[in-house]
Amino acid sequence: MTETGQNISYVGVGRRFVAHFADLIISFVGLGVAVAALTGDLTATGFRLQGLPALGLFVLIFAYFWLFEGLLGATPGKLLLGIRVKRVDGGSCGLVEALVRNLLRVVDALLFYLVAAVLVWSNDKRQRLGDMAAKTVVVRKN
Repeated sequence: MTETGQNISYVGVGRRFVAHFADLIISFVGLGVAVAALTGDLTATGFRLQGLPALGLFVLIFAYFWLFEGLLGATPGKLLLGIRVKRVDGGSCGLVEALVRNLLRVVDALLFYLVAAVLVWSNDKRQRLGDMAAKTVVVRKN
């Protein structure tokens, strides 16, 4: 329960996984096609990015997660699943918090997100490492 008397429903691994998977499809396919089209690597059978265009796609995907969470408190995948990122104190997730949590996604993603899953399963606020460092939680949207 928060200071305002609202119940908080922290989100576990399953719903977070589905939201993240949706975001990866949206960001990788959408941004990947755009980058491939701009660089001329788009063919009738798909796209193949290497070198600088691949790095550019990585930066755009990172920006997708950082900016959506920092500005709106949720990515499109999270919005589809009815969840959002908040500060532990109940405030909105900002650009700094979103940056911290997404920089640490690299560690959370080790072993196919097993590091994140174990951390989410093992603490009462269902936080992964990025959440702990940024002092954020993922909650059901009220």
